Amino acid sequence: MSPFILLGKPFPRPSLTVFVVLQTLDILTTLIGLHLGAQEGSMFIGRLMQAGPVAGLLISKIMAVLLVATAMKFKRPRIVVFLNFWFALVVTWNLAMIVLSGLGVRV
Repeated sequence: MSPFILLGKPFPRPSLTVFVVLQTLDILTTLIGLHLGAQEGSMFIGRLMQAGPVAGLLISKIMAVLLVATAMKFKRPRIVVFLNFWFALVVTWNLAMIVLSGLGVRV
């Protein structure tokens, strides 16, 4: 039985390319949102950003890469898939905040 079968349905394979693209999009959309006046939604990332927005984002991305590397080392591909879904939601949220900021809604 394939390790990618879950409840009789194939489980998506982890994609490191998708992970890298989502990390890049998260950085870009976060910086654009901050430039437009949006606030960082994560308290943890907000604390990291006290060192500066770019420095805080880079620290958080290094932590994300270490998490994925650890997941791959211990053969936990589902963690990578979960993180891809999570960061897709984060990027979607960032885009929504950018659109709202562009419409003049205070976020």
